[in-house]
Amino acid sequence: MGQKLVTSLLWQLGGSEESKAGFSIPVHPPPSASQALCSLADTGALSAPDRLAELLALPPCSPEVQSQHGWNAQDSSPCMTVCGSPLTFKRRPTAQTTDSIRGRMGYMSGLHVWEISWPPSQRGTHAVVGVSTTQAPLQAEGYQALLGSDPHSWGLDLGKGVLYHRGQAQRYPTGRWAEEITSSGFPERILVVLDLQCGTLGYALEDGRYLGVAFQGLKGAAFHPAVSAVWGQCEVTIRYRNGLKPQPLSLQQLCRQSVREALGPSRLAGVWGLPLPSAVQSSLLQH
Repeated sequence: MGQKLVTSLLWQLGGSEESKAGFSIPVHPPPSASQALCSLADTGALSAPDRLAELLALPPCSPEVQSQHGWNAQDSSPCMTVCGSPLTFKRRPTAQTTDSIRGRMGYMSGLHVWEISWPPSQRGTHAVVGVSTTQAPLQAEGYQALLGSDPHSWGLDLGKGVLYHRGQAQRYPTGRWAEEITSSGFPERILVVLDLQCGTLGYALEDGRYLGVAFQGLKGAAFHPAVSAVWGQCEVTIRYRNGLKPQPLSLQQLCRQSVREALGPSRLAGVWGLPLPSAVQSSLLQH
């Protein structure tokens, strides 16, 4: 049944003669971490992870758990000082350097959300929030978006509304939230949403409104909360909201995943032109 559905979709989207005949179906693998700037951000991939609402409804973590997910003073630039609580760091004023710090916990599976509190008056020219592996650099000369400058880190510049990975830049958010964020800027508190079952990183407002998928292809490593900063004396606080262990994908999710992989990124936009119920079209285009 699934094979017939995929073959039919490929036929109507202009698939190869072999795929039309049902002999083979080209399967496109998911993007690797080196291709992780999310192409779907431009087509409105605003759908939140399936269990995000469930996670945000959970009771707050205990102080002990919060501490376990705080900043790591041993995994930071020498210009970063973790305050009495591991939840807040302060950057010492240092000319012509950009400095980074990572969280204590590295996540490899499940859904995780943490809150970053960073006053807009303390952001300076480059205030970047996201994730990195332990291979990402923690300090660089000059003022720059250090987080997201290499293959091992992914970040959002809160001042510019720009995503960075491998030094490539892309506007964020897009779609219906773009005008609101562009006019008012990112608020003091923002949620970072890491969904390692789908391999995506996104951001949300404090009230849970999801701003869209920012990066995809995050798999096969331990991803730590991270920021990079240039503003002297800035204080940034992290609060781990909660996490959920991965669950097996439902039959519906498996079917959607199979169809998306078979179609490939280049033909997904054509789904809107297929004679399918709008709910099915939306489901196929959701990341």
